Amino acid sequence: MTAAIHPSAIVSDKAKIGENVRIGPYCIVGDNVVLDRDVTLVSHVSIDGDTAIGARTTIHPFSSIGQPPQDLKFEGEASTIRIGEDCVLREYVTVNPGTSGGGMETRVGNNCLLMVGVHIAHDCRVGNHVVMANQASLAGHCEIGDYVRFGGICGVHQFVRIGDHAFVGAMSFVENDVIPYGSVLGNRAYLGGLNLVGLKRRKFDRESIHALRAAYRMIFSNEGTLRERIEDAADFFKGQKLVEDVIEFIRQPSDRALCMPRNGTHTEQ
Repeated sequence: MTAAIHPSAIVSDKAKIGENVRIGPYCIVGDNVVLDRDVTLVSHVSIDGDTAIGARTTIHPFSSIGQPPQDLKFEGEASTIRIGEDCVLREYVTVNPGTSGGGMETRVGNNCLLMVGVHIAHDCRVGNHVVMANQASLAGHCEIGDYVRFGGICGVHQFVRIGDHAFVGAMSFVENDVIPYGSVLGNRAYLGGLNLVGLKRRKFDRESIHALRAAYRMIFSNEGTLRERIEDAADFFKGQKLVEDVIEFIRQPSDRALCMPRNGTHTEQ
């Protein structure tokens, strides 16, 4: 089936439009845009730059994808945006392309839900099955793992890493890295425990969750240094994948510090 394009839409002849794409009223699609099969632009959507939208993704009114990044160092370099398959971008979502200082690409994975007013800045890498609630925002160069959940009106500082299956509470501001399976909240955000709700919803087995909880208590205790506690946990929980995920994340080089518990508070969500 050929694409269905509303007469009021402005679609470049150079754009690559897949089968069964639906482009609604007053949309604007630029020269270097690729819309894979079954993509829907509901209405009033602007897509420009070297931007590719994956199959079956739906973009709602007044979203702007591919406009120049909000980075004063940007000099018009030919950077890209790649948004995956089966995503939903609700009203007023903005996504900016990469820059020469960050790999030249902004990427959003498959099966993501970006709710009203979400902003994804230049050079971010967002994994699969990520949900960002209304007005959640990522500054430049953030790395977001799979199945991460963001509450509404939260913000993430540039260069922050957030591991798989983590949860960011509503109205939090995150300035440091968040471990996989962690739950953070507050301004500035602190590590409040493990995202137990998310772990159970993703059907992780009871033994793995118990091991992760024990490792969490060990890693974030007050005995010895963090490096010593990490090495102890690595030895004690060898073969436990969830624990190994956390340890590997902490060991990786990062531009940001690690988000830590505050005053011994561990509120598992």
